[in-house]
Amino acid sequence: MPAHIIAEVTITDPDQMAKYREWSTRAMQEHGAEVVVRGGQIVPLEGDWTPERVVVLKFKDLVAAQAYYASETYTHARQVREGAGSIRMIAVEGV
Repeated sequence: MPAHIIAEVTITDPDQMAKYREWSTRAMQEHGAEVVVRGGQIVPLEGDWTPERVVVLKFKDLVAAQAYYASETYTHARQVREGAGSIRMIAVEGV
């Protein structure tokens, strides 16, 4: 069953976050992630959720999504991201 990683991103250091995006893009390519959403205009429809940036990645299954997150390349990306902002991230199965 396909799985998605969904992330809400808040940026405090745009230059450092750009370096993170370089490394996270490498990890996505290495793990066959399909980028469904990466930035773009956000229009709140219901509730008080107003994220600054949203990212949605699609993987063949939950195991692949978890392998991406645990990979050496994405681990490095997370280290590069330290101090650049904050991310809330989940992996979820579903069509």
